[in-house]
Amino acid sequence: MVRLFILLLIFSTFELSAEKNDKRPNFLFILVDDQPYDALGFSERYPFLKTPNIDKLASDGVNVKNFFVTQSICSPSRASFLTGTYPHIHGVNQNNKYVDPDWNSYAPYSVHLKENGYETAHIGKIHMAHKRGKKHIRPGFDYWFSFIGQGQYFNPEVNDNGVETLEEGYITDILTEKTVDWLMNKRDKNKPFSLNLWHKAVHEKHLPAPRHKDLFKGEKLPEPPHNTHKETFKGKPEWQRRKTYGFRWKEGDVIPDELDEKRWPINKFKNMQLLRSLIAVDESLGKVIETLEKIGELENTVVIYSSDNGYFMGEHTYKDKRLAYENSMRVPMIIRYPKLIVGSTEIKEQCLNIDLAPTILEMAGIKKPKYMQGESMLGLISGEKDKKWRKSILFEYYVDDAWPYAGPDQLAVRTKRYKLVDNFLDDDIDELYDLINDPGEMNNLINDEKFDEIEKELRSESKRLQKKYKYNPDRDWWLKTQIRK
Repeated sequence: MVRLFILLLIFSTFELSAEKNDKRPNFLFILVDDQPYDALGFSERYPFLKTPNIDKLASDGVNVKNFFVTQSICSPSRASFLTGTYPHIHGVNQNNKYVDPDWNSYAPYSVHLKENGYETAHIGKIHMAHKRGKKHIRPGFDYWFSFIGQGQYFNPEVNDNGVETLEEGYITDILTEKTVDWLMNKRDKNKPFSLNLWHKAVHEKHLPAPRHKDLFKGEKLPEPPHNTHKETFKGKPEWQRRKTYGFRWKEGDVIPDELDEKRWPINKFKNMQLLRSLIAVDESLGKVIETLEKIGELENTVVIYSSDNGYFMGEHTYKDKRLAYENSMRVPMIIRYPKLIVGSTEIKEQCLNIDLAPTILEMAGIKKPKYMQGESMLGLISGEKDKKWRKSILFEYYVDDAWPYAGPDQLAVRTKRYKLVDNFLDDDIDELYDLINDPGEMNNLINDEKFDEIEKELRSESKRLQKKYKYNPDRDWWLKTQIRK
């Protein structure tokens, strides 16, 4: 009954689309780069970290606690957010400066919104289609403000609706100013809007705004939870023992079965710089929310806050992301929309970045295209208990050239309790973790006979999901079909 009421409400507002005063919901999607899922003030992992605007967003909305990306790298994840499909489907499975994906039948949700009367804008990083000039504009957006690749934190070269120029200042502040200006002055105010504010921050090199450079002086980073900083890789794949020291061993060297505990943190300064960089993002959120309130659109805007992937902050001795550990594949996801969402709500079901596009379309009253593999979260976030919601997720990684961050190709299946990671290595072992009793993923159970039946069930579930999502293990297939410059 609840879902029926929601759908009736949505489609009744959809009928207003031809009217001047279109009251379908607006969408503001704020995406941060490399934000750890627990680098939030309200998570209390870092006692000195204050993010009042993010915290308020969560208190006013829903916190999807178990939200995961399908691949933990910038470009693949962003393409999955946009298209609602896995990287092996949309083809962007690498951070490659030559990638120029033709969306073909896998159009971003913004295309469908635009076709149905929405004003659309993208402001910020996209890390795809690395071309200069007007061709750098992605399809489906009425306004475009972006930059090539990672961009720069200071005085960046940007593409403003096809015009290449230099902007002075700090990138987070620049993107915020462009967002505020578009909301107040540039959009068609007779249309509902969909606006992406996709930050460069807090990506490495983790450069904070000058006003925040001295924040947290004298503070100490707490040790990672579950003793993950005391990683010795005992019982884990050999490739991880090689990776942790940058693959310094030579061919023929005998790799020890267990390493000495590596001193933590790996780089205290960089980790603190990441947290400092996050403060400008929180300030940005506050300014944009204030602008929405000023123009009278806050209560009619679905505000979405997330990250393109997680990030290691010393857990398992690692930094960066990519791998199938929780710190890499899990990200924050907060959604505010008081018309349908009760504040201070938590969702524990496993959700994926491919679920966002179908959710946005359903909230806009638009039928999900057949190619989208995600499921709408509308029922979940509006308080409906969905007994048919997925019980497992599939995560993939295709090895790239980001030495020393990369690992081997990986395919992981995760249930509420267990995770199985297939490393595709004939001469090495896979990984199996009990996430309830071992949330830090320190004890690999793959060779424990007591878990043989669990492993068998997970491999069977992995095969089912591979079939469902049309998994293609050939990470290079798409290169043959892409335009290369």
